[in-house]
Amino acid sequence: MPFYMKKYFFPWLLSVMMTGLLPVSGTAQDSQTKPIKTTPKLIVGIVVDQMRYDYLTRFWEHYGDGGFKRMVSEGFNCKNNHYNYAPTSTGPGHASIYTGTTPSVHGIIGNNWYDKESGQVVYCASDERYTSVGTTAGTGKMSPHWMTVSTMTDELRLFTQKRGKVIALALKDRGAVLPGGHMANAAYWYNGGLDGNWISSSYYMDELPKWVMDFNASDAVEKYKKTWNTLKNINVYLESGPDNNPYEGAFSGESAPVFPHDLPKLWESNGQFDLLRNTAYGNSITTDFALAALEGEDLGKDAIPDFLAISYSSTDYVGHQFGVNSKEIQDTYLRLDEDLARLFKQLDQKVGKGEYVVFLSSDHGAVDVPAYLQDQKLPAGYMDSQSMSAKFREFMSYNYGDAKLVRNYSNAQFFLDHDVIRSLDLELEDVQYKIAQELLSYEGISRVFTGYQMETNEYSRGIPYIIQNGYNQKRSGDVLLVLDPAVVYYPKTGSTHGSPFIYDTHVPLLFFGKGITHGSTTERTEIPDIAPTISALLGTAFPNGTTGKPIKAILD
Repeated sequence: MPFYMKKYFFPWLLSVMMTGLLPVSGTAQDSQTKPIKTTPKLIVGIVVDQMRYDYLTRFWEHYGDGGFKRMVSEGFNCKNNHYNYAPTSTGPGHASIYTGTTPSVHGIIGNNWYDKESGQVVYCASDERYTSVGTTAGTGKMSPHWMTVSTMTDELRLFTQKRGKVIALALKDRGAVLPGGHMANAAYWYNGGLDGNWISSSYYMDELPKWVMDFNASDAVEKYKKTWNTLKNINVYLESGPDNNPYEGAFSGESAPVFPHDLPKLWESNGQFDLLRNTAYGNSITTDFALAALEGEDLGKDAIPDFLAISYSSTDYVGHQFGVNSKEIQDTYLRLDEDLARLFKQLDQKVGKGEYVVFLSSDHGAVDVPAYLQDQKLPAGYMDSQSMSAKFREFMSYNYGDAKLVRNYSNAQFFLDHDVIRSLDLELEDVQYKIAQELLSYEGISRVFTGYQMETNEYSRGIPYIIQNGYNQKRSGDVLLVLDPAVVYYPKTGSTHGSPFIYDTHVPLLFFGKGITHGSTTERTEIPDIAPTISALLGTAFPNGTTGKPIKAILD
């Protein structure tokens, strides 16, 4: 550098550095202004079963200020949040939220699936090695052993040397067991039938704690054995379809699926306490129990973070029975909004406003009732499984004779018998391909993928990417079907889910509380991003199978 430049440059540089206009080290400055981690006293993870993103916007004007609106106004809204795999169902959804990865890694490929080792269909939370706690029925024989990686709740337990508590609860056992992870202090779920009690598994404890027994002995559940009518005047529910329509399923004993639903009258013919699952009251029961857990477990009482995992299951039951366009689903969300406000108010009082973090998402969305879509002149339909099966059997007989090449068909997947294929000197890849080409010609089937394609290709976008993220090499089938959009295996009333299409993948993702930025984004986020975001906030290790990434906009 020439002398005359040095003469003016170096004094200028020194001046700028001293006045702070040009920081000597960006890293040093950041370390002075931003904490390396956030330490809320409590993290509350909320999963709303079968919540489409548009339930947030459709019913917005009816929500109060303390529930969904509080989360949006005080927190961060990811408007373009998606599942990046299929099948979109409850077990995989809860596992993916808490592990930060997809079924290809965590192993929960469905609610149930055909286990290739045992030759039996297994349930995602079942474990015969344990016994029920709180009931003599077998409904408590559960554990998270099918999930092959750690969860953010596990990592919190490890990080705090087990001093941070993890309590998980839901009406559905899988909605509690999978979020709780392998190291939860406790997971609880609802046992309907004759008692309506909350139960657990010997995986977690030998007997229920006193606060749970007290809750079960009270009338906390029994008080909801009452008529279910709309929270507001039904005439203002303009965001949903007519109350009496052919697209909804009625309760046993009802002449039509309309309000009011006389639950005491319907009690005996609808499973007694099981009936409450299929009403908005199931979410209120869940909130009551969550508040009892908050108090009974002393959650959020010290500087060591605890974790309360809550899954609201009744939204799914109501959606399956009445459909996504029903008055029942609208009323369920308006009542859930009140339950959330009640929960947040208690968190403010018991833990302290600004001392906790909440995230809310869903395990999957749902499709409009296909019969309704057809009547609106939209493409939709139902698979004729009997016709498909007959045609497929004829194809297999013609090509392979009496050889039993198919071991199982479930979750839109064919599981082939590899031993039989080898004994016939057939190539597995060729058999998969021929079956795939045959099925692709069937009405209602959009795409067919083979296990060979899943194992040898790396897809980065579109439907193939979503299917591959749901494919687990050890557990998934040999031939995987994708039905046409809005075509389902399901009765002609009520809504369902499970597809790779956007009505099943687009779900809400809201954060609010300590350390969370205020705002929103329309940038794409994906479900596996939730766990590493919370982990980065807390400064814990990411779950050990994580494939998602922290959502930068939330933490900056």
